[in-house]
Amino acid sequence: MNARIVRLAAAVGLIGAVALPGLVYAHGDVVPQPVDTTGLEKLGEKWRDSNPFRGNPRAIEIGASAFNQNCARCHGLGAVSGGIAPDLRYLEKGDAGDEWFKERVTNGSIRNGVTYMPKFGEALGQEALWSIRSWLETVHEE
Repeated sequence: MNARIVRLAAAVGLIGAVALPGLVYAHGDVVPQPVDTTGLEKLGEKWRDSNPFRGNPRAIEIGASAFNQNCARCHGLGAVSGGIAPDLRYLEKGDAGDEWFKERVTNGSIRNGVTYMPKFGEALGQEALWSIRSWLETVHEE
């Protein structure tokens, strides 16, 4: 009986050793994928306060792909969240939603020392991120 308990404890320890690293890095160890923004106006270093690409078909196309590469992992395919991160279909349209979006993508989200969303502003640039925002408005729901 004692040997059985030792084997069971070893199995639980092994499972924990394999699973724990994946849980620790679930949100913070994200490598942004580059986004090709060819065909969009260069916006410069200073972030715009509102989305300059709203309704731009090329930006929407780029944004759909960029979202799938960089955001869907947590926010879900089609922006339909499975509960890990906010469902971005419900993000306000227009300038009010732009303000929240800009703040979150440039500053990320850290709570109690845990990274829930990394800073994507410098890594992807505002052309790519405003393109994602443009696409998000096409899947918006009330």
